[in-house]
Amino acid sequence: MRRFRTLLDGTPMLQTALILGLLSAVGPVAIDMYLPAMPKIAAGLGADEAKTQLTLAAYFAAFGVAQLIYGPWSDQAGRKLPLYTGLTIFVVASIGCALSPTISWLIAFRILQGFGGAVLMVLPRAVIRDMHAGPDAMRLMAVVMLVISVSPMLAPLAGSVLLIIGDWRLIFWVLGIAAGLSLLLTVTALPETLPLQRRVRVNPSTLWSGSKTLFRDPIFMGLTLVGGFGFAGFMVFIATAAFVYSEQFGLGPMQFSLAFALNAVGFFAAGQLAGPLSGRIGMPRVIRWAAVGFAGFMALLLGIALAGKATLAVIIAGLFLGNACLGVIVPTTMVMALDPHGENAGLASSLGGTLHVLSGAVIVVLTGLFFDGTALPMIAAIALCALLALAVALVTLRSIDRSLPVGSRAAPSSRTL
Repeated sequence: MRRFRTLLDGTPMLQTALILGLLSAVGPVAIDMYLPAMPKIAAGLGADEAKTQLTLAAYFAAFGVAQLIYGPWSDQAGRKLPLYTGLTIFVVASIGCALSPTISWLIAFRILQGFGGAVLMVLPRAVIRDMHAGPDAMRLMAVVMLVISVSPMLAPLAGSVLLIIGDWRLIFWVLGIAAGLSLLLTVTALPETLPLQRRVRVNPSTLWSGSKTLFRDPIFMGLTLVGGFGFAGFMVFIATAAFVYSEQFGLGPMQFSLAFALNAVGFFAAGQLAGPLSGRIGMPRVIRWAAVGFAGFMALLLGIALAGKATLAVIIAGLFLGNACLGVIVPTTMVMALDPHGENAGLASSLGGTLHVLSGAVIVVLTGLFFDGTALPMIAAIALCALLALAVALVTLRSIDRSLPVGSRAAPSSRTL
């Protein structure tokens, strides 16, 4: 089958997709697995909710900034050496998190952990762009996201089980072991997809030139911001859900894990539709309708919350629908933004990922200023992200429509097809 062709070195396409999916899942697992433990971390280290949430925001901030290093580096050195480095840092940081005596030390090691884990956001996307563009890249991205989709369903449950066996520190020991196994898999089974003749020498001049090209591309920046505001909404949900579900609705770690998995699975399951839909009706139309759906569902949920009718079942249902739309927006905007920049795939991927994560980290910190353990601030922050994503999407897609020939505006294509 076309989607499972072999690479030049004979490695099956499906095998590469599964490896990339497993590597990409390490970062989300580092978030999802410890979510049920956040109240216990706060109690165990004598920290309040806001400071405990900083362990998540700190991870995301480092996760975002470090992508600016890994992307250009991988354009010069190939994809595998940065992977080796990032995974090694992640292992060391996970051990540090497990041994942290105070919340400040935990935040510090979470920063280091995010710095290492950032490589797992940049490199899989760059590898995909090395091999394909357009709908073919979406198909490969869909297989990767199918593997990733297991993490929000199983990681919180695994974290809850580990809390039964031991305390929250055991979760970080397990994360270190998982990263070590990922490093072994990278060394033994992942091919190098960037040949020597396609590598570019990295220096301040080329970085500045490439960055200027990306920043001056309104389509790249617009699509990146659409995905960034959408991803920020998902980060708000991740950072606050444990406290909302446990404090307002009294759910225990296992019950929270099930509720979280149901919400998160909408994000990743819907991502499987992005590839087929993009090939059928075109990426711009997919983004437009998904952004409208995301904003509409979250505005409706916010109205229900303001009316005092947001029960646990209503919140779970509303977030499921909103996250399902978001699951289509994020991978589609990623692929469409990278399509015209194959010569700088690493830099474009890292810059896009950095803007995604930093926008989310800022929104999480701002939400923490108003968060009171109830659902309303969480829903309001996500709704704001959804409305911002919709506004930028409408402006950007209008620009894309104007840039296309009149007879091709309805064609199911991306900018490069």
